[in-house]
Amino acid sequence: MKTNLILVPAAVLVLAGCATSLSEGEAQQRSLSMMKSSFKAQGQASLARLDQDEVQAICSKYRPGESIPKEVTEKIEKAQFAAIKYPAKLMGNWQAGERVAQIGTGFQFSDGPSAPVGANCYACHQMSKQEISYGTIGPSLYQYGKLRGVSEPMQKYTYGKIYNSNAYSACSNMPRFGHNKILTEAQMADLTALLLDPASPVNQ
Repeated sequence: MKTNLILVPAAVLVLAGCATSLSEGEAQQRSLSMMKSSFKAQGQASLARLDQDEVQAICSKYRPGESIPKEVTEKIEKAQFAAIKYPAKLMGNWQAGERVAQIGTGFQFSDGPSAPVGANCYACHQMSKQEISYGTIGPSLYQYGKLRGVSEPMQKYTYGKIYNSNAYSACSNMPRFGHNKILTEAQMADLTALLLDPASPVNQ
């Protein structure tokens, strides 16, 4: 019993020593290889989602809470903003937007291809006073439109933020709903209406 207690910490120290001898690039490659060997493709969840795009690769270089150089954030935001595609009508139907905000399914291995895809907004934001269960990762959006108005520039900003959050805040935790084709153009317009329409529960 005593032998086990001595050997376990020793093994940990050996592993720690090996880990520190790796360069940052080697450690990242080893981590990626481990993830790819651990995950298995199932249903809609393919291994392709483990491949990072340029923005994800850049953002992964910085630890949580670490300051990102201004020139890096400006480069990301400029490129992502230029890639936003705006619809002819920026605001849709807020009732439909509320349904999209509540739906948490889509693109998971357990979801059927024909299952509705939602934004799961309440997982990160407070939005309406009636909803008592919500996440706090993102800022409260309650009275979003009441405080900001419904001008065309505000509609454009709101739609753009939903489409690609990195266009306004580099390395944001918010999903890039339009950029990654998670939501349709109509769904994003409906969410824009949910946030801005004076009749929406968000603005009561």
